[in-house]
Amino acid sequence: MLTLHTAPLLRLTPEGEPVPEHAVVVSGDRIEAVGPRAELSGTYAGVRVRRWPGTLGPGLLSDEPLPAAPTPRERVYALLRRGVTAVLAENLADPALRAAVDRSDLLVLPAAVPPTLLRGGRADLAVLDADGACLVTVVAGRIAHRRA
Repeated sequence: MLTLHTAPLLRLTPEGEPVPEHAVVVSGDRIEAVGPRAELSGTYAGVRVRRWPGTLGPGLLSDEPLPAAPTPRERVYALLRRGVTAVLAENLADPALRAAVDRSDLLVLPAAVPPTLLRGGRADLAVLDADGACLVTVVAGRIAHRRA
């Protein structure tokens, strides 16, 4: 199923300049297209549209140890609430924590790689409000966190 994710602003990288009126088309767990919202709406007419407030961009990378919490599952969810979709393998020595990360579909990387939105790339997205708080986290094409 195709989904067009759009917000008032879009960043291709976490540090990049936001551009207005752009969107991301997601097919399964992959990015199908990134570009001007009007163009994508015409090309992908009839797709499900998710309109988010704030700034849409790539999911974030956590290069720090996972936050403290009572259970591994809660530690992972603390990351999702921040817009994190990737972690470094070196921070997953605990087998229970690694299992929780694997179940959540977070991307486990051997080294830090700047997240970016690219056609054919994994559909890991975050929507942040003006203060940088995470509103929505999409991991491999599915919504894993949504602030009420």
